[in-house]
Amino acid sequence: MARTARQVLDEATRELAPEAGANRLVPLIAAGDAPVTAVAAFALEQHHVIASDARSFLHLAERAALLRQPAVAAFFDHLAQDESRALACLGPLAAACRLDEEAVREHEPRAGCQAYPAYAAWLALGAEPVDVVVALCANFAAWGDYCATVGRALREHYGFDDEACGFFDLFAAPDPEGAERALAAVGTGLVDGRLTERLARRYGRLLQDYELMFWATLAAC
Repeated sequence: MARTARQVLDEATRELAPEAGANRLVPLIAAGDAPVTAVAAFALEQHHVIASDARSFLHLAERAALLRQPAVAAFFDHLAQDESRALACLGPLAAACRLDEEAVREHEPRAGCQAYPAYAAWLALGAEPVDVVVALCANFAAWGDYCATVGRALREHYGFDDEACGFFDLFAAPDPEGAERALAAVGTGLVDGRLTERLARRYGRLLQDYELMFWATLAAC
């Protein structure tokens, strides 16, 4: 029986989900035990992550268009637009952490925090775009849960207002349009034979590992 796009995405998300307790920092933030400096470091690093990921997604969209995969290109165009909205949300978060524009501009990024966007850029250059769709969707499930937890905790334990938590709310909220575009993209990959699930899951596994490296690096700040 032919597999469906929904089956591919659901199985990848389930199999690549990080183990409980794998994230060192989010539970500390959830309990109010992490220092504000860790949240500030998050904001500083995300300025670099978001800018890099936006470029990677636009490049993937261009490559998919050249491969005549409009559904895959549409998925990455959607992600690039989300990154633009996320970048706009980082200002209030940085301000709540008492970071001014100079602090953001002068920050030197940490290697452990930038491994994820560096690998995303590597995927943008050479991976089959539809394989990257599956890998990212699996990672986004965990990322969204982390953002939901952090957004609640910052309000409850750190006194951040809704504007300051807007970055986390953006990624924690359901994205039905993105989900529909992901299904369409994966469906295209199944029909034209470009999707290689083994590689897609490899990419997803590495993205999850680099994501955990990001949080672990912040936990050591």
